[in-house]
Amino acid sequence: MASKYTKSAQYKVCQLRLEGCLPGTETVVAAHLSGGGMGTKQSDIHIMYACMNCHDIYDGRKSVSPPYLREWLDNEALRAVICTQKIMIKEGVLKL
Repeated sequence: MASKYTKSAQYKVCQLRLEGCLPGTETVVAAHLSGGGMGTKQSDIHIMYACMNCHDIYDGRKSVSPPYLREWLDNEALRAVICTQKIMIKEGVLKL
């Protein structure tokens, strides 16, 4: 079952913004930070709004040339999580 955090991605703009980022909101989902292993995920509060293209790159389903360094990609994902959390706080989805 989807949480209020993952549901909040609907109609949002991608916050990951990698090469080939898709404009609009149609393909944006709540993408989780890497959990440290295949098939593991972080908590739903550790999500970023990511379009299909950026989500595929982050999860390794799509490659770019030259390839991104994993460390750089993880830093960009953390930036995107912070941006996403700011949006969720502003909209009252995430409360401090």
